[in-house]
Amino acid sequence: MKQLTLRIFSGLLLICIGPQAWSQDSGKWGEIHGNVQFDAQYYNPDSAIGAPPVPEKLLMNGFTNLIYTKGKFQVGMRYENYLNALQGFDRRYQGQGITYRYATFDADFLTITVGNFYEQFGSGMILRAYEERGLGYDNVLDGARVKAHVLGGVYATALIGRQRSFFTYGEGIVRGFDGEININETFKAIEDHDFKATIGGSYVSKYQKDEDPDFELPENVGAWAARANLLYKGFNLYGEYVHKINDPQATNAFLHEGLLRKNYNSGDGVLATLAYSRKGLGVVVGAKRIDNMDFRSDRTATGFNLNINYLPALTKQHTYQLAASLYPYATQPNGEWAFQAEVSYKIPRNSKLGGKYGMGIIANYSEVHGLVNTVNEAGSGYTNNFFELGDLYFRDINIEVNKKFTKNFKMIAKYLNLAYNKDVVQGLVGYGTIKANIAIIDMTYKVASRHSLRLEMQGLWTKDRADQGDWVMALLEYQWAPHMFVAVTDQWNYGNPHEEKRLHYPSINIGYIHNATRITLGYGRQRAGIFCVGGICRNVPASNGVSLSITSSF
Repeated sequence: MKQLTLRIFSGLLLICIGPQAWSQDSGKWGEIHGNVQFDAQYYNPDSAIGAPPVPEKLLMNGFTNLIYTKGKFQVGMRYENYLNALQGFDRRYQGQGITYRYATFDADFLTITVGNFYEQFGSGMILRAYEERGLGYDNVLDGARVKAHVLGGVYATALIGRQRSFFTYGEGIVRGFDGEININETFKAIEDHDFKATIGGSYVSKYQKDEDPDFELPENVGAWAARANLLYKGFNLYGEYVHKINDPQATNAFLHEGLLRKNYNSGDGVLATLAYSRKGLGVVVGAKRIDNMDFRSDRTATGFNLNINYLPALTKQHTYQLAASLYPYATQPNGEWAFQAEVSYKIPRNSKLGGKYGMGIIANYSEVHGLVNTVNEAGSGYTNNFFELGDLYFRDINIEVNKKFTKNFKMIAKYLNLAYNKDVVQGLVGYGTIKANIAIIDMTYKVASRHSLRLEMQGLWTKDRADQGDWVMALLEYQWAPHMFVAVTDQWNYGNPHEEKRLHYPSINIGYIHNATRITLGYGRQRAGIFCVGGICRNVPASNGVSLSITSSF
């Protein structure tokens, strides 16, 4: 039945776009757009770094998106190919097929979508269907969605569907409604007022049949959320609360008296941020409390699979290698208190400290603790004090200074002080809390028009001997904008407590860019680490080999 549906949908798409869609008269026949991505790697075994032999030798991920638009009508599809998936991706990504197809009609006040769609309510704590290709994450919904702009400033969304689970769909059915009112749009008398307000609310439920012979499990699990966003001149206050009824599942079970117990607690989430900005200055503070908010359309799912919601990270999202992939924080959906504050300031040009070009400073602090839970006598749930902080999970104190010294030379300097509870964040045993310092210098010199040379140096130092010890990294990159770049990198684990593991991880990458096409060819060692986006992380295994990446859009 599934294959028949795909064939019918493909046929309708071809009929709709036909050869005429390629006509230069796009206003008459419509337009077709899309993009292609191809990532492949040839693997060499390397026992020194723990890179095992790969039976296929060559692994590949690829996809193609096609979107046809004519007036208020749009159809699209995505073809994916994993033969087989690159190392580090879930092995259930295996094979090929059309994994995404949809049709959308935009009426005067209604937008109707059938097939696949992505959606987010509020910050995502109650519902977020999205794709993050680098993580191998895709929880797209398959069903129907209606979005309405009923009155001025009043918006509503209703949806129903099942979630993608690799090349099939999860058992549960997801239903949701979201409403939002922009106060200033609704009441014209205050439309141009300095004070602006938006309020919203959501309800999401999932249905899954109870087939557990030993426990009575809720088949309909509902969650609701309320939010508000208030702006006044340079201030922006955002707050959201979400509540979910009891939902025993694989990811929130807990050990009690040596036995794995079902968790019948309800779940809650609170997120609040306050931001202030004016010319040259920005300040953001935020707090988040999560308690038992892992929400999935299949109670047996684990890992990235079948998440209904998304729990925003309240920690700095670093991009430099040693800061981003050795000790990054992953949101703990079963319970955490998180705090963050950031101040950014631009020292003016032609000042004593700023010099001719000025100078930017960004200081950031984030800290995450667990909750303190007391299990009840029946072992079916727990209680906790809302404001009580448990064990330290993560702390990051960092400061960044960026300055342009001359017309041709600029530099970024960054320092981080980390505390990282590896046992909790990565679900391991025996590491405890690792404390580390990281220093980064990133210098760019403009050699000539469109030609630049960039040198990046990083160091990580820790006294904790339970993990990998000290690291240094250097990267030298030559860029010929906008067409070409060459980058040579080496990471050296010179301070590993085990002398035989004090290894180098060299690599070279060459890239060519032409209009919307980018080709990158690389060779070298990849150390084992963690790749994170927005507080969601996946393990990246060690590898050695040649990689090729091609992306293009049209």
